[in-house]
Amino acid sequence: MKHTRAIHIEAFVRDDGLWELDAHLTDTKPFDLSLPSGKLPAGAALHSLWLRLTLDRQFTIVEVEANSEAVPYQGYCNTINPAYETLVGLSLVKGFRHTLKERIGGALGCTHLTELAQILPTAALQAFGGEIDRSADPAAEQRKPPQLDRCHALRSEGAVVAQYYPKWAISPPAAVDKQTHLSNQAISFK
Repeated sequence: MKHTRAIHIEAFVRDDGLWELDAHLTDTKPFDLSLPSGKLPAGAALHSLWLRLTLDRQFTIVEVEANSEAVPYQGYCNTINPAYETLVGLSLVKGFRHTLKERIGGALGCTHLTELAQILPTAALQAFGGEIDRSADPAAEQRKPPQLDRCHALRSEGAVVAQYYPKWAISPPAAVDKQTHLSNQAISFK
């Protein structure tokens, strides 16, 4: 093994009704690493980065906190953390990734924190999608569910949408979606 990257995300409903996503990224090496800034012992975190997003019930970011616990260039890498506060006001589920790149992509942010932020929309939908009360908002019934057309299985012209979301199906497919048969073969990574 040469490298381990671990990403851990926890989702919470706060007492004030807001939602919170706590994301943590760590990079470690199983051997001592020589960096321009010094030696990093085997197993020590090259990166230990935290990103906390607080959301309202419409998936709008109301607060952001970034923390760089371990970085290869202490005093430099970690000075960009306040830049992530520019995400406040963005919708996590509408154009987030595009605007994220504009505001803090490349040298405007930390590569690793920005990559971590990019996976938070799907984590938020997994965590809080079931808590959206669409029946309380009459207009919600007229809006396409946010999970549709965000993956192969939930594409508007696919069998899943035809079966479970018929109102949003573009052209209902045959009873058996032939594309899904391609995924039935096991893949080994050994």
